[in-house]
Amino acid sequence: MKKGRLLHPELSRIVAEIGQGQTLTIADAGLPVAPGTPRVDLALAEGIPGFIDTLRVILSEMKVDEAVIASAMSQESPDIYAALMDALAPYDITVTTVSHESLKHQADESRSVIRTGEFTPFANVILKSGCLFY
Repeated sequence: MKKGRLLHPELSRIVAEIGQGQTLTIADAGLPVAPGTPRVDLALAEGIPGFIDTLRVILSEMKVDEAVIASAMSQESPDIYAALMDALAPYDITVTTVSHESLKHQADESRSVIRTGEFTPFANVILKSGCLFY
């Protein structure tokens, strides 16, 4: 049995295969995913699984250099914003803000989009992979 926190086999494979500079998006239940963009749909019901819980598990398994969020998150969903900043705090991750439209377009270029059951507006983050050996 796998010892790490991430037990979902498809997500585990995606994280293992992601290369430096590639991105992975963790999204709320409403983020549109472009046709052709790979998606892992974890949403079971409202709030299950939550955005922050999913983010914390991915961060425990993936080297991340940058997190891209919508600039509206801090104003429109301050609780999620504070929780996201708390989740990122133990890691050396640069946070970049963009418009929500730009985030949606960038998510279309992600290696995969992970859809959660989160119903909080703007609860989306694009994680840019780093490199472990420099």
